[in-house]
Amino acid sequence: MRPAARRAIKPALFLLCLVPAALLGWDAARGALTDPIKEITHRTGWWVITLLTITLAVTPVRRLTGWNGITKYRRLLGLFAFFYACLHFLTYLVLDQFFAWSFIVEDVAERPYITVGFAAFLLLLSLAVTSTNGWIRRLGKRWQRLHSLIYVAALAGVIHFLWQVKADVREPTIFGLIIAGLLAIRLVRRRKRQLRPVGAADSSAEPSGGLPPPIPRVNPRLGSPA
Repeated sequence: MRPAARRAIKPALFLLCLVPAALLGWDAARGALTDPIKEITHRTGWWVITLLTITLAVTPVRRLTGWNGITKYRRLLGLFAFFYACLHFLTYLVLDQFFAWSFIVEDVAERPYITVGFAAFLLLLSLAVTSTNGWIRRLGKRWQRLHSLIYVAALAGVIHFLWQVKADVREPTIFGLIIAGLLAIRLVRRRKRQLRPVGAADSSAEPSGGLPPPIPRVNPRLGSPA
């Protein structure tokens, strides 16, 4: 792929991720939403889970296709999942409850699907806040452990979706199966790494910090690696 095409991917992906919000705004502006609160809640929630699922699929796709450059877009996808989570939460907070804090606290405490959804939102908030390069440096190895909670947030989102729809559970079930499959792939791969003999090379591992592997020193007399 040419450098110009590679540079165009990220802006194009950014605009593509904005399309669902733009369409939702357009439908709201022209009065096409028959039940605005319900439809905004459903559509923003659906995009949260969709983008989380795509984000989780980035690493398996990289390993399957060998396209290492795809990892550059994982953070963007994850942050857009959080963006739609904010729209989803604000719809509940502003349009549905209109800042009625006592009712909101009661909802979170007494309605299981609200409790699970709020927990998922808090997890995504912590991941979004710590997604910067500065936090990656501060947390070191702990950063990767913290951001593995994206699986917990995604599964909590599926449970929130499942308990909310009650009758037609096809969509949350499909999301749940895909996310569970992606988690299983991760766990199996981790188990294989743990069982690998000490000192064995992992040809598929990414270099630490995204840096290229060191170039071997060459003995000037022999013309071979030192």
